[in-house]
Amino acid sequence: MKGVILAGGLGTRLYPVTLEMPKPLITVKRKPIINHLLELFSRHGVTESFVIINKDHQDDYQWWQRRYLDELPIPARIKIEPRPLGTFGGLKYLREELKDSFVLSNGDELKDFHLGDLIKSHKNNSEKPLATIALVKVPNPSDYGVPVLKGNRIIEFLEKPKNSMSGYRKSGGLTISQKLNLDQPSYISSGLYILEPEVFDYADWPRGFLMIEKDIFPKLAAAGKLAGYKIKNGRWFDCGTFERWEKAIREW
Repeated sequence: MKGVILAGGLGTRLYPVTLEMPKPLITVKRKPIINHLLELFSRHGVTESFVIINKDHQDDYQWWQRRYLDELPIPARIKIEPRPLGTFGGLKYLREELKDSFVLSNGDELKDFHLGDLIKSHKNNSEKPLATIALVKVPNPSDYGVPVLKGNRIIEFLEKPKNSMSGYRKSGGLTISQKLNLDQPSYISSGLYILEPEVFDYADWPRGFLMIEKDIFPKLAAAGKLAGYKIKNGRWFDCGTFERWEKAIREW
């Protein structure tokens, strides 16, 4: 199986640190986040990986490859976006490489759970989803992508509902946000997915900039092709802000 790490973001919430290095290269326990992700991949059957970056960080990732060449558990090939293309647009340049099921992960989160169980859930799902999202429970779900589940099927995907709560429709007399109890700990997208190459058929490629959370997952949910898998054992840390990065350093 192949894996893809999204590493093209600007990391503005970690300025000025990310003016010096991209977010996936910041360290936790003296190791770049991206190295932790590649180790997760390698432990669960991923044998080849791609890292999608933006052109402004090309030198940083060339340095990273030289520095960690002998420590990386699996090959990591760099793919350069000519401009920012979001969390899905850059996959355009890998379509010929990704002909079977593959793993896709954000590059700014630490993850340590049994990826093999997620893959098995995806493969054995009788509804044949085109994407399965690894779901983790957090105390602040409204800051992230929140699924509305019916069994293992995601029937609606709400990206950061805190930012646009008023736009959610009524469902059974309640808004979706009320039914989700967003003030309580709940499951969110971990930023790691198992995808089938058929997901590319749902992309409006001429637009260029595409977000998987807003432009792909809602379409898959509407088509009954989006599943969720709840991670019950493992660790997950978002390192996207200084406060969350500090927490990861303390607790990882």
